[in-house]
Amino acid sequence: MDTNAEPGNGAESGAERMSENGAGNTPDGQHEPPGYPPTPAGHVTEIPDGPASGQADGAPNGPASGQADGAPTGPASGQTYGIYPPPGEGTQEGLQIMQPRSADTAVLEYGRPGDPLLVPNRLVGLDARNVSAWFGSHKVLERVSLAMEPGTVTALIGPSGCGKSTFLRILNRMHEMVSIASLAGQVMLGDKDIYDPGTRASDVRRRIGMVFQKPNPFPAMSIYDNVASGLKLAGIKAGNKDAVVEASLRRAGLWNEVHRRLKAPGGGLSGGQQQRLCIARALAVKPDVLLMDEPCSALDPTSTRRIEETIAELENQVTIVIVTHNMQQAQRVSSNCAFFLAAEDTPGHIVEAGSTQQLFDNPSDPRTADYVHGRFG
Repeated sequence: MDTNAEPGNGAESGAERMSENGAGNTPDGQHEPPGYPPTPAGHVTEIPDGPASGQADGAPNGPASGQADGAPTGPASGQTYGIYPPPGEGTQEGLQIMQPRSADTAVLEYGRPGDPLLVPNRLVGLDARNVSAWFGSHKVLERVSLAMEPGTVTALIGPSGCGKSTFLRILNRMHEMVSIASLAGQVMLGDKDIYDPGTRASDVRRRIGMVFQKPNPFPAMSIYDNVASGLKLAGIKAGNKDAVVEASLRRAGLWNEVHRRLKAPGGGLSGGQQQRLCIARALAVKPDVLLMDEPCSALDPTSTRRIEETIAELENQVTIVIVTHNMQQAQRVSSNCAFFLAAEDTPGHIVEAGSTQQLFDNPSDPRTADYVHGRFG
């Protein structure tokens, strides 16, 4: 197949595709999802207050250390958190937010800050099936299939320009934000294709968070508000915002370092702390999957070690997919690994995927052995 052929029959640019109402075909004859309507404006729907267990919503910024007198409260200790519909319409346990009603904003409840951190009842994995991608007429990925197992860390390795970061952005629908981008294939989150017609990109990104190469906190915003902003951007109303902030900072391994200065600007933290603050912001909405695009590339060895410790602590709580050029890091943090490769006339593709130990100790392809042992790339 000519990988540089001009896309046709529905493989239009991202901007053109998102303006359509029907599905088309990519150059490979694969189904390409239609566009998605913007999120309509709505109102916040609260749920009834539970037993006294947390600090009042809207309390002054600071560590959640006590309950305000007469404050509304969150769920009892040990209760499952989740996204809730309005009272009288039933409760969906877990992060069931793929198709929220247009008129409502979800409400996220946590237990008391002192309780053991709550994690989803069911871990969810990702499964990419025959994913191909283009920028204009240039094909950058060729039929990539990869299962990313629930509750594990999957590392994507390979030389620069082989499509790792493009693949990562496809996993939470950021690829389509580029005006000339198009794609084919499926990405399954559990049993749902995130590119199904009617599934909004904003809803997908609530369940699949992203941490970028360079830390990007809001520099003038306080540490507390940086974490809480994740909820606001996702359209989620927290019944106990202080509990959300503390739990997120604890999961990101940052709470003990900042809990006495939550009102300080996020931009005043060190680079490694800023990156963990971004991780906390992503975790605030309780995502099923956390994507990391070279999160340690701009950090010193000490900060890199702390980020890796955070990844290890999160491994059994959320599915993680990380892009890294550091082979030692891939070995340290990941359970599974996929080696990407591209050539001048060949789009990026997976040469080999499997357990990290097998890929590094006994790879089946000589190109994999050459790369992981530093003979090229």
